Amino acid sequence: MATILSIETSCDETATAIVNNRKVLSSIVSSQIDLHQLYGGVVPELASRKHLETINSCLDRALDESGLDWGDIDAIAATSAPGLVGALLVGVTAAKTLSLLYHKPFLGIHHLEGHIYAAYLDQPELQPPFLCLLVSGGHTSMIYVKNCGKYEVLGTTRDDAAGEAFDKVARLLELGYPGGPIIDKLAKKGNPRAFKLPEGKISLPEGGYHPYDSSFSGLKTAVLRLVQKLQTQGEIPVTDIAASFQATVAKALTKRTIKCALDYGLKTITVGGGVAANSGLRQHLLTAAKEYNLQVYFPPLNLCTDNAAMIGCAAAEHFDRGHRSDLDLEVRSRMNIADVMQLYL
Repeated sequence: MATILSIETSCDETATAIVNNRKVLSSIVSSQIDLHQLYGGVVPELASRKHLETINSCLDRALDESGLDWGDIDAIAATSAPGLVGALLVGVTAAKTLSLLYHKPFLGIHHLEGHIYAAYLDQPELQPPFLCLLVSGGHTSMIYVKNCGKYEVLGTTRDDAAGEAFDKVARLLELGYPGGPIIDKLAKKGNPRAFKLPEGKISLPEGGYHPYDSSFSGLKTAVLRLVQKLQTQGEIPVTDIAASFQATVAKALTKRTIKCALDYGLKTITVGGGVAANSGLRQHLLTAAKEYNLQVYFPPLNLCTDNAAMIGCAAAEHFDRGHRSDLDLEVRSRMNIADVMQLYL
């Protein structure tokens, strides 16, 4: 049972944690939302600079909260791909430095694998195989989890990821950034059947329909046209639009996820990423899963968004399997999760 100090700086949260196997001993997350709200999205250079400013204090707090010292740490882990290159460099450089200073093994972790392992932290008995629906600002993926480090991507996004669509619709409605939490809050006050919006079917080049991929650009455009139309008629019913949009996203994701699980004979579904916190998605997927006797696990709300505890949990299992990363490991802005074992010697 390895004890891992982990770092996550792939985007706009500076996060550190100490994890023992699947138990969180400490978890620190310093958010940059206030910094990026002015721009309506993450500014990479500003994110990197903020990581530099806060990484040391986050590391100190993680150790203090855990009650451990460096002698209790078995390895140092950091997200090395995918993400913003400058932001990743801050975390990986810190991890490598600590690895050298304290003579600890270093592990580079795939960010999406971390989101998969968020469910493990809340479900200690969870074991593969299972299907993971990973929904965030940059990813909408169906991942067949076969074992630690063995993943098959069964579906992905063709354009806007689910979280990205929430942000763009929130901008259309002048609600601010990030859009997910704001729309979720307003949707609870609105009528989800007020407006019929397209769920987004995928047409392959040969004219076929891929059942697992997602597309939300058409939905975003439909909301834009709806808003433009309603603007000519008077006051815009923001809560009804938010509720209708959220329900459409939840239905689309639920249909694809249930079909994928049934087609592959998987009885367990986990959900990871920031959109896993969305109440509409949770309600739709849990309700649908009951009809087919499928088990669905959502992480706690604090483990849905980016955090270092999930990175540490993934690292702990890799460490126990003898996996180690080279100190020459480079960060990568893009990397398919199916290639995750390239991170290790």
